[in-house]
Order: sequence, then structure tokens, then C-alpha cells
Amino acid sequence: MSGLLALLDDVAGIAKVAASSVDDILGQATKVGVKAAGAVIDDAAVTPKYLQGFSADRELPIIWRIAKGSFKNKLLYLLPIGLVLSNFAPWAIAPLLMLGGAYLCFEGAEKISNVLGWGHGHADYSDRVIEQEDSTHIEERKARGAIKTDFILSAEIMTIALASIPESNFWMEAATLATVAIMITVAVYGSVAIIVKADDVGLAMATSGRLQLICTAGRGIVKTMPLFMHFLTIIGTCAMLWVGGSIIIHGLEQVGFDWPSHTIHQIALNISQIVPEINGTVQWSITAMIDGIIGLVLGFVLIPVGEKIITPFWRFITGAGN
Repeated sequence: MSGLLALLDDVAGIAKVAASSVDDILGQATKVGVKAAGAVIDDAAVTPKYLQGFSADRELPIIWRIAKGSFKNKLLYLLPIGLVLSNFAPWAIAPLLMLGGAYLCFEGAEKISNVLGWGHGHADYSDRVIEQEDSTHIEERKARGAIKTDFILSAEIMTIALASIPESNFWMEAATLATVAIMITVAVYGSVAIIVKADDVGLAMATSGRLQLICTAGRGIVKTMPLFMHFLTIIGTCAMLWVGGSIIIHGLEQVGFDWPSHTIHQIALNISQIVPEINGTVQWSITAMIDGIIGLVLGFVLIPVGEKIITPFWRFITGAGN
């Protein structure tokens, strides 16, 4: 009997340790996910454009296809690469993170320049060949394009996640990264599905609702969804510039060039002392604003590099546009 009680006590102890580990993994994954907000918001804002032009009955299947590609990107490719870097080449994480931050700055600045009419996107070049395709081929091409875009954003998310995980053992890192990958993918593509289908739901409510309140709410949804998508795009662009600039500043600090980080911190601290009642909020806001401005400036500097050098080189080696 005493042996059985001892065994049960051991099992209970193991269960407590396991539960604690699960809590630690979920807690770390949540914190890491917040730090990857810029790339996550942009992922949610970018994906709906790949669904434009398709019938309503094809939208959810395409979203599911892209979501499966995103799971594959994160869990089969990026997760093992991240773990190898973390355990065998940790010195490479900061440069890779800064490279991803520069990409976010470039993308954010390019979106703003396009809105202002200052240039064209890196995927919109003058000699691009546009072929006539049937709906199946168009769906195939757009899904592949969305998955490729997801790979870039997922790489940024996973790199940010890897750099944000506290020092721990291999399996804790693997579990945390896998949890981040699953949580973010479900959140992004679940949100995309809701956003894309919201106007259909609103239309159904407006035309089939039995109560005036339901019909009014449906018309409101239909009218506000384009504004919401525009707002989401703006938020996503601002988040990209903020996160990208922040990554660059922190990366420079890690490699020994800490003057920008200290200067920004001092400026934010001085301004926040003007309103001591909300000191922390003001300090964070000023820091984020300066990071975003730095990201925007860097992005504008990188636009000619991306459009005149990187994009033509990529088209040359891939044969795109030929």
C-alpha cells in the first residue's frame, strides 16, 4: 500500500511539473507573440488582397490552403532552422533579426511611397508579362504568392520569437517556438477568414434579417468593412515601421553601437517627465514614435536598393517576367 501511495505521489509530482512547464511555454509564447506584433498585423493585413476577384465560395478554401502553407513554413522549415541557429550559431541571430527589421522598414516605406505616388512596388515593374490564365491557374498562382509572402513574414516572426525566448533548454525552446507558430497562424488566418467573410455576413443580415435592427446592423457591416480594411492596412504599416526600427536599434545595441538606443531612451525619459501621471505610457509612446521614424527613414533609403538592385537580380535568377 505504501508503495502505491509513493507511486501516486510521484505521478502527482510529475503532473505538477508538466503543468508548470505547459504554463511556462504558454506564458513565454504569449509574450513573444506580442513582440512580433508588427509582422503579425501586416500578415493579417496583406493576406486579404490575395483573395480579391474570387467568388465567395472559394474564399475560405483558399484561406485554408494558405494557412496550411503557413503551418508548413513555420513548423517544417523555420522551426528547425531557428533551433539550429540558437544552439550552434547564436551569433547569427542578431544580424538576421536586423536583416528582417530592414525588410519590414523597406516594406512599410514602400507602401507609403506608393500611396504618395513616388514609385511602384517591387512586384510591379514596367516589363512585367501578364498572361491570360483560367480561374484555376489564377487561384494556384495567388495561393503560391501568398505562401511565399507568408514565408518571409513568418521568418521575421520566428526570428523575433527566437530572440525573445529566455535562455532555456533545447526542448523548452522548441515547444515555445512551436506554440508561437501555431498560435500566431491560427490568430492570423482565423482573423483573415472573419474579415473576408464579414461583408458576406453583413449582406445576408441586411437582405434576410427579420428584424429592422439586424438589417441595419448588416448594412453597417457592409459599409464599414472597406474602412476597416483601410484602417488595418494603416495600422499594419505603422507597426511594421515601429517594429522594424526597434529591431534595428536594439540590434545595433547588441553589436556594441548603443548610442542610438541610449539617446532615444533619454529623449523619451525627458519628455515623459513633463506628465509624471502617465510617465510610462508617454515614455513608451515616444520611444515607439522615434523607432517608427527611424524605420521610415531607413525604409526610404532602402527603396532604391530594393527596386533597382535586389528586385532585378531576383527576377534574373528566378526568370520572373520572362
